[in-house]
Amino acid sequence: MEKIPMTAAGYAMLQTELKERTSVERPRIVEAISEARAHGDLSENAEYHAAKEAQSHNEGRIAELEDKLGRAEIIDVSKLSGTTVKFGATVTLIDEDTEEAKKYMIVGDVEADVKQGRISISSPIARALIGKTVGDSVEVSAPGGSRSYEIEAVSFL
Repeated sequence: MEKIPMTAAGYAMLQTELKERTSVERPRIVEAISEARAHGDLSENAEYHAAKEAQSHNEGRIAELEDKLGRAEIIDVSKLSGTTVKFGATVTLIDEDTEEAKKYMIVGDVEADVKQGRISISSPIARALIGKTVGDSVEVSAPGGSRSYEIEAVSFL
């Protein structure tokens, strides 16, 4: 089985979602199914079918979360250091065209959220940055076109 790299915060986030789905969502859905069953004929009962569909979706997500948590390789970012970009690094980039500064943390696929500045280790920009150091220039080929960035800072929080 292939390990899934993630930070401790990403692992905790998945654990929280799993606990929510098993201890809150599952009983709520079971209650909705039994309530819908009490309404009679199941073949034409929309509430029953909607509740069964919600149950199927919830159980599928629970299985997915359990799989990811079981294969997780937690990387303690606080123990990392240096000026080379690697998993867990927070990188400040300067767009060479617009001079705009951007800050990204390189994290595992399951915890990536560009709006919060967390990019996946498998994203084009992260792959271009890995192994580079402060002052290096990188060319990133992304779906929106090619962009050039200069690495201004690398830190591990």
